[in-house]
Amino acid sequence: MKTMFKVRQNYRRSFFKWKTIVVFLLLFTVAGAVYGTKKPLPEGISVADKPHNVSEVEFLYDLTYIKDGQKVHEQEIFDRALKIIGEAREYILIDMFLFNDEYNRQYSYPALSSRLADALIEKKRQQPETEITVITDEINTFYGSYPSKPMERMKENGIRVTFTDLTKIRDSNPAYSGFWRVFLQWFGSKGKGWLPNAFSPDSPEVTLRSYFKLLNFKANHRKVIVTEKQTLLTSANPHDASSYHSNIAFVVKGSITEQVFKSEAAVTAFSGNPAKQPGAAYYGSAPAKSGGDLQVSLLTEGKIKKHLIDSFRNSGPGDLIQMGMFYLGERDLVEELLNASARGADIRLVLDPNKDAFGMEKNGIPNRPVAAELSEKSMGKIKIRWYDTHGEQYHTKVVMIKGKQKTEIYGGSANLTRRNIGDYNLEADLKITAPNNSSLEKDVSAYFDKIWNNHGGEYTVDYDKYQDDSKLRYVIYRLQEWSGLSSF
Repeated sequence: MKTMFKVRQNYRRSFFKWKTIVVFLLLFTVAGAVYGTKKPLPEGISVADKPHNVSEVEFLYDLTYIKDGQKVHEQEIFDRALKIIGEAREYILIDMFLFNDEYNRQYSYPALSSRLADALIEKKRQQPETEITVITDEINTFYGSYPSKPMERMKENGIRVTFTDLTKIRDSNPAYSGFWRVFLQWFGSKGKGWLPNAFSPDSPEVTLRSYFKLLNFKANHRKVIVTEKQTLLTSANPHDASSYHSNIAFVVKGSITEQVFKSEAAVTAFSGNPAKQPGAAYYGSAPAKSGGDLQVSLLTEGKIKKHLIDSFRNSGPGDLIQMGMFYLGERDLVEELLNASARGADIRLVLDPNKDAFGMEKNGIPNRPVAAELSEKSMGKIKIRWYDTHGEQYHTKVVMIKGKQKTEIYGGSANLTRRNIGDYNLEADLKITAPNNSSLEKDVSAYFDKIWNNHGGEYTVDYDKYQDDSKLRYVIYRLQEWSGLSSF
């Protein structure tokens, strides 16, 4: 009996010990998850720059569409980017999310990533004194599984390359990231891969630990080129398989280049590879003419949401809100669109149907459930058309709010989702305030008119074509948007 009693006593002690350890680890995981979503942002992140007066902003776009039964690709963004690189003398800083040539080789795309990398390498060879910095995301190495060929080539040619330290930004997927931080991050992600590459069957195999890191769903999603002369902010990536996506960009000169550079330098600083700061004399060395009637501000991360909400809340009868968007799902913005419609604002949305992703079929989330909600709750007052994609994506991110005297335009890298404008991903947009009937307002209005009314080609289709009133998909969208357990 004594022996049996001791066995039971030891069992209880052991059970209590392990129970305590499990509870402690659970609490530690929950604490890590909460901290990961709320921790202080690195210095220089989530900024709203003061407005800069300029005389001109150039609006660019890429469009893929059907005309006379043939697929047409209108592309000007990266042609302009190469020209900007060629014109630089003092410094070039580039921050691009997708910068690689990885895709399923059964398809064929232009060598966009090599084209940009070659231009930067040639620039460094011809002008060694030009300081060139490239910032990118770990997605281009499949989160550490293998080296990036374009980045290695550029480093070998004297170009400073920084991979963003994603551990320093907040966690958008806390249900998973808390567990990852406590149990998995210590093992790293490098090593000989043995699993298929989800991005491309022709790319190197990857480690299981890289997939574990991927599931944090966080990114430096910015798309910026800045030199001492000008800044280009865009929705486009120098990614071969993204070459035919429809995108937008803005080019601006003047003192805003200093703020854009400082915002990007903040990323290199918290990633442990600080960019070399140019002398003050080089900022905006080719400024726009003074006294310009356009006002341009740099907005990053959560400040994009704040300013958009203010713009939507200030809209009412007689105002026109037009939007071209790859992903729309952020709940506060959805509510403000409905409120603006109820006040009498005219709202027209051009959305990607979320069906194409590099040869794979998507399920329409988030745009189709959101479109169904906006259409139903506004009783059809919010007008929606789908961009008619054919394997590529309508990857555009642009919003235009035209009031009685002035127009506000937002454009850049940010999709309108919790992850993109909730201080999780790194994002960069320009906010431009222009007088009505200015050249920029006319250019952006003409763009929307062209694709909304199918002038000169087949760009958009009626809402009915991809209308989806599925309650299940709406619940899935709401759960994913709330939890962060998604890639949008």
